[in-house]
Amino acid sequence: MKQGIKVTFLGTGTSVGVPVIGCPCEACQSTDSRDKRLRVSVLLQIDGQNIVIDSGPDFREQMLRANVQRLSAILLTHEHRDHIAGLDDIRPYKIWQEQDIPIYAHQRVQEALRKMFFYVFAAEEYPGAPKFDFHTIDLQAFTIHKTQIIPIEVIHGELPVLGFRFIHENGSDFTYITDAKFISDKEKEKIKGTKVLVINALQYDEHWSHFNIEQATALVQELQIKQAYFTHISHRMGPHAKANALLPANIQLAYDGLEIVVE
Repeated sequence: MKQGIKVTFLGTGTSVGVPVIGCPCEACQSTDSRDKRLRVSVLLQIDGQNIVIDSGPDFREQMLRANVQRLSAILLTHEHRDHIAGLDDIRPYKIWQEQDIPIYAHQRVQEALRKMFFYVFAAEEYPGAPKFDFHTIDLQAFTIHKTQIIPIEVIHGELPVLGFRFIHENGSDFTYITDAKFISDKEKEKIKGTKVLVINALQYDEHWSHFNIEQATALVQELQIKQAYFTHISHRMGPHAKANALLPANIQLAYDGLEIVVE
């Protein structure tokens, strides 16, 4: 029986989440659970492997909420705090699994982690500190278990960020991109043909480092994506129900806890 890639949206919010502290806007005051957005992250379950993309400050809560008992690997898109601040919370996985957790990251991102989590790399081992099993990635494809992973370079302001396309040997095909404002034609070619695309769409207004909803929609149409989900959503998008109702049939706003299977 063919099994696809199960994707769980662990977080779909911006760097400050939704609701925003102290904000009286309609989205932040909403009682709709879909308007409660933790920092952006996804869980991919493939052939018994649990792969998480990004480990922001809500990582612990996200792992508990999704009941992730074992962790196979973490892929990091870039070094901004809302994508890496929760890495210390991999400690229980090291204990239960009796091994260091593989972390796939660009060399530049690893250098940032060495500064933020300096105690992990101290000459004298800090008792109880996690251990990072670094795997250096760039733009070359790599494999985890039976899944080929193709890094996609996107630009976030002026910072290069990695998106990822996952192609399983059974034909499952899923692409995840966050924090993008520009994607070159060369990198767009890596996305074409994917069955499901997740892409950031921050808000309606123009933003200097993120696609807005008009730009993200145009990209989906340009690449002829059959099914797309928007993530990294700001409270400025307004309530989920209203914003989602305005999207084309092949595009939806993702929300925390949403589960899909890509076959």
